[in-house]
Amino acid sequence: MIHTTPTQEYRRTSHQMPGRLFKGLDAKVHSLIGYYRRRSRVLEDLTARAAQIETQAAELGKLSDHKLHERILEFRSRFRRRGRDQEELITDALAVIREVADRQVGLRPFPVQLVGALALHKGFLAEMATGEGKTLTAGLAAVLVGWTKQPCHIVTVNDYLAQRDAEWLKALYHFCGVSVGCVTSTMDPTARRQGYASDVTYTTSKEILADFLRDRLQLGGLYDPARRLIRRMLAPQSAAQDGLVLRGLHTAIIDEADSILIDEAVTPLIISAPHKNEVLREASLIANEIVSALAPETDYRVDWKYREVDLTDSGRQKMQEKCASRSGLWRGTDRRMDMIRQALTAREFFHRGKQYVVTEDKVVIVDEFTGRPMPQRSWRQGLHQAIEAKEGVPISDPTETVARLSFQRFFRLYFQLSGMTGTAHEAAGEFWQIYRLPVITIPTNKPCIRQQWPDRVFAKENDKWRAIVDEIQRLHATRQPVLVGTRNVAASEKLGSMLSERGMVFRLLNAVRHQEEAQIVADAGQPLRITIATNMAGRGTDIRLGKGVTELGGLHVIATERHESGRVDRQLFGRSARQGDPGSAQAFVSAEDELLRRYLPKNLSEYMRNYLQGNWPRKQKVAETAFGYAQHRAQRLAFRQRCAVLKMDDWIDEALAFSGPTVV
Repeated sequence: MIHTTPTQEYRRTSHQMPGRLFKGLDAKVHSLIGYYRRRSRVLEDLTARAAQIETQAAELGKLSDHKLHERILEFRSRFRRRGRDQEELITDALAVIREVADRQVGLRPFPVQLVGALALHKGFLAEMATGEGKTLTAGLAAVLVGWTKQPCHIVTVNDYLAQRDAEWLKALYHFCGVSVGCVTSTMDPTARRQGYASDVTYTTSKEILADFLRDRLQLGGLYDPARRLIRRMLAPQSAAQDGLVLRGLHTAIIDEADSILIDEAVTPLIISAPHKNEVLREASLIANEIVSALAPETDYRVDWKYREVDLTDSGRQKMQEKCASRSGLWRGTDRRMDMIRQALTAREFFHRGKQYVVTEDKVVIVDEFTGRPMPQRSWRQGLHQAIEAKEGVPISDPTETVARLSFQRFFRLYFQLSGMTGTAHEAAGEFWQIYRLPVITIPTNKPCIRQQWPDRVFAKENDKWRAIVDEIQRLHATRQPVLVGTRNVAASEKLGSMLSERGMVFRLLNAVRHQEEAQIVADAGQPLRITIATNMAGRGTDIRLGKGVTELGGLHVIATERHESGRVDRQLFGRSARQGDPGSAQAFVSAEDELLRRYLPKNLSEYMRNYLQGNWPRKQKVAETAFGYAQHRAQRLAFRQRCAVLKMDDWIDEALAFSGPTVV
């Protein structure tokens, strides 16, 4: 039997209930509160406290490890008794933790990292530039939470970083009397339970949300702790094993918060179960056969902005003729129209090397924001089967939804939420509106001396690619290392093929070739090194410049396209000129880039192409305006999609209100 006290039983599933988001005048007043919370005075106060910590460095440096450990045990005891609300201890505690980090990890936190740790402890979203040491900053703040024995989850973007960071800071946590673990996608329930049992747990957003939903499914009506306690009293033998892996949601520190809380929050996480549906599998093959005979513009029209397809009268006529002799679902007008639209969607909007790759006769989804493969994921409502039919691979069984929760709602379940990222101020309003996270920009430890070169603008995409290869070859001749960022797998493979034709040696990192990601990115700063990477370009991996590279101008970053979000562009450029190193960055764009094709009106996109082909003045300015406008439209559309997810949360709240307060 599991022996737990009533208090422990309540904590195993504890979380706060997220309040409704403000609307109308309330939202405007709430925005003003957000401006006040992130006022400049806050940074000044945190900087002053970091300076106080600095003054203790000399005294603590004289202490033996034994004396330092005694100080640690004293602080741990006081935090355990009194919880987080003891501001008078924070400065002294961080000073001691800083000294431990220096001795145990070999890194002495800079003052700006102390400012970041204080910001995290106070519930801010700290914008810290790439290379400023966010991993160590999170560790400093996590120790303070670990001392309270409340669960602290450090959420990052992939399994590799979760494992690496937990192992890297293990000595710091151990000396401070805090246990640390990690949870990754390959772990079984027993290993997950052990990972979450630690004081500090490193994991990814998808894993912890999936575990939260699985816990709820496991307990069902017994998710309420009061019901579990009653069951224990009435039938103690039945309570011996409930299968929970989590032990409540208390504190979360989000690394790369813009990616996790904004970019990936467009789609809720869904747990599904496969079920046999031979009719759908056969219908997917038939639909693919039918749409192969349809011609764009003549039989159907494509709305690139909203990613929708609509049949013309000619297309409807052809569909009716081809379905006339078929039975089953093909006799129903609405159902067959759904199948045809799904097949056309797979044909027009989902392409191998961009949204997915084919590995071992299986369609594997590629995360468009990170470029990472997601082998355990599938598209819903027959789309995955439509893509499989298009690719000619075996059709998998469809899935049905078992549980669903948005990332916006899940992270609002935590009692204490904070985060870090290199790019946050563009979305400061959204971070505050949805997550109550005030953004604070922390200055760099050393001034950034990156040279941002003007964009190179071309009318045609092929001209742009040739110019990129020419530029890489020119820089390579000087021995300067080059990191090239591409939007998708197909673009990275294309560039790699062009470089190979010129006999140039390079390293390629994408969803197909990702096994040695960290090492490839870490070595990108070596002389003569050419590295091509999709958006997954080793976030969290430090690029150190090789011998003599500083004199060559540092790492040069090339962006082969502008992204829907300017934050992603800044993330890529932030790979160079870290910690005061020299570096440079430049983007190559064309009027045929996907950003303009999708988010500019068709007539304006054609005008841009013609303007850039002609000998007209101010091409650079016109192009910058067009790309800025397209990015603005793309970001507004993504924001509306995230709002739609929030509206679905509200709808579910209202629809399931009868279920009581445990419904999240």
